[in-house]
Amino acid sequence: MIALALAVAGATLAIGLAATFALRLLPTVRLQLVSLALLAVILPLAAVLLSGWVMFHMGDDVKILAVAAASACVAAAAALALGTSIARGIDRLRAASGALAAGDLSARAPDTGPRELAELGRSFNEMAANLEGLFDARRELVAAASHDLRTPVASITAMLEAIEDGLARPEEYLAPLQDQARRLAALVEDLFELARIDAGALAHELRETALGPIVESCVRGFEAEARARNVRLERRLEETPEARCAPEEVERVLLNLLTNALRHTPSDGTVAVTLAPADDQVRVTVEDTGEGLTPEAARRMFDRFWRGDTARTGATGGAGLGLAIARGLVEGQGGRIWAEPREAGGARVSFTLPAAGR
Repeated sequence: MIALALAVAGATLAIGLAATFALRLLPTVRLQLVSLALLAVILPLAAVLLSGWVMFHMGDDVKILAVAAASACVAAAAALALGTSIARGIDRLRAASGALAAGDLSARAPDTGPRELAELGRSFNEMAANLEGLFDARRELVAAASHDLRTPVASITAMLEAIEDGLARPEEYLAPLQDQARRLAALVEDLFELARIDAGALAHELRETALGPIVESCVRGFEAEARARNVRLERRLEETPEARCAPEEVERVLLNLLTNALRHTPSDGTVAVTLAPADDQVRVTVEDTGEGLTPEAARRMFDRFWRGDTARTGATGGAGLGLAIARGLVEGQGGRIWAEPREAGGARVSFTLPAAGR
């Protein structure tokens, strides 16, 4: 009968091990732990019932204890194996987070295993990728800002040295010095405003305002420049809807977009401003018939200091901050701004603002 008891214990052990490996295939930690609890109850209970049957036929208490001890050991081993498997996944995630905290921005966590751990790993990897992109953008910002600040400073220094060495009269360089000083001041002011936007320290005094007069005023301000460039300047105002916005900031955004559109529209081209309601928003669109936009330029043209598209970069003037500031101003008023190429050629930049009464 000892052989029978050993057979029962062996069968219990085999069933427990098989169930343990089956539990590891369950998709969530919660299911694994619930199944483990059921296993820890059902397996010993089955063993006790079987032991009772053996005792009834054999009258041997030792065999009951052996079978019960075997089932308890199996339940403990199953819990240990499953807990180790879960802990191993958590340890890998902890190691990745430690590496990221130590400055390794390329650290990534495994995104396999139970659903909770896999989702946690994917979220961690997304966070790490965002941090890596943020640090890359900061390095690019510092490099671009340093370059754009260095250029006017170098020009001012060179002209002052020429005056000191008697190579030029002060009045000859007075106007260029003023131009470079204004350029430097404008760049510093733009950087300061971007810092305020990023910090959320820019106050937006929102009020319900009709956008039609703002569009008319901005377009009239560019009519002389458009005639000089032989560019048609059109306005398409289907209605004059009201929006909840800061009028001065909307005007600044629109002036920036019109400046950019005129700068990149050839002679005999057209720049058009469209104003129309869009559900519970108001949409303002500036279109031009210029060089157009590549997909990358449409996606990144609102990044500060971005110089990837030669058609719309600082090569034709500006430090590449105007559109970044425009995005910050629009988003600060509860709207959004985007760019896309026109099917007929050229570019289309649109932004939306919440409609009045929303």
